[in-house]
Amino acid sequence: MLKFLLAYLLFINFITFVLYGYDKRRAKKQQWRVPESTLLTFSFIGGSVGALLGMSFFRHKTQKLKFNILVPFSLVLQVILCVVVKDCFVG
Repeated sequence: MLKFLLAYLLFINFITFVLYGYDKRRAKKQQWRVPESTLLTFSFIGGSVGALLGMSFFRHKTQKLKFNILVPFSLVLQVILCVVVKDCFVG
């Protein structure tokens, strides 16, 4: 089960990182964008590390207060969840 969780987190973080890059590219070209709700949803379903890396690497959404609050908050929630899940399997 822990291997599945790790695989899922790697996958969802990669996808989230790519989404931030894709949205930044579309923004530069003034084309249709990825909705902010989609970017935040991917952060909350496990992609918070990918979101933070994407924000930093692409310099995207870094001026938006809700992203500066909600993305780190989602990371904290995910760390807590991982600790709880690990404790359920270990102890």
